[in-house]
Amino acid sequence: MLEGKLEQASLFKKVVEAVRELVQDCNFDCTENGLALQAMDTSHVSLVSLLLTADGFSEYRCDRNLALGINLVSLTKILRCGNNEDILTLEAGDSADSLVVRFENTQQDRMSEYALKLMDIDQEHLGIPETEYAASITMPSTEFQRICRDMQSISESITIDCTKGGVKFTCEGDIGSGSVTLKPNSSADKPELCTKIDLSEPVSLTLSTKYLLNFCKATGLSQQVTLKLADENPILVEYPLSAGHLRFYLAPKLDE
Repeated sequence: MLEGKLEQASLFKKVVEAVRELVQDCNFDCTENGLALQAMDTSHVSLVSLLLTADGFSEYRCDRNLALGINLVSLTKILRCGNNEDILTLEAGDSADSLVVRFENTQQDRMSEYALKLMDIDQEHLGIPETEYAASITMPSTEFQRICRDMQSISESITIDCTKGGVKFTCEGDIGSGSVTLKPNSSADKPELCTKIDLSEPVSLTLSTKYLLNFCKATGLSQQVTLKLADENPILVEYPLSAGHLRFYLAPKLDE
């Protein structure tokens, strides 16, 4: 038996919205520690890794490990039936063929319940290799979204160069080129607006603008985003959650 209750449906709705552009069918792995999801996009260029720990739920129980095969487009349709402020409960029996999604609005004394048919998805669990990153950049998530959005109009790729002096985003396309440089800064009053750089050695990666912009659909989940880079390795883009994280990995474009 799985039962997880979130005091606000908005968190789960935003998570699913952020992931569904990349992955359509996936398994939610449910254990006593929480919900996890790990899947590659259809082109096998990017990987999504989600963890919602049991601590993030107001009530949580999972009697035995379950893999819930879900179509995220269908789940999105059901989640849109509830308000962001509703209490959201997810339920599934040990041998259930559907996931029960319940919305509760205590102010209006209203409860609605939907059942989403589960799928049998044969999905291998991907091991994410341990990587020693040369650079870690923590910056406002809205700033990262703005850079990706602005540069998409110029080029299909963005190059991220990180040095001790700061991090530089550049792009070059048919209509011209552009660059944005961020230097480390701190603010005691508004730490969410800070840019922090941890660097062991300079690093440069060229990445698909389209995929980075897809990752930015998670902007509403966190005020800050962390980018981790290592030469010729996938970039890690992480949005921390109050109890867990949403991570995206994207392979760089290598020089031919």
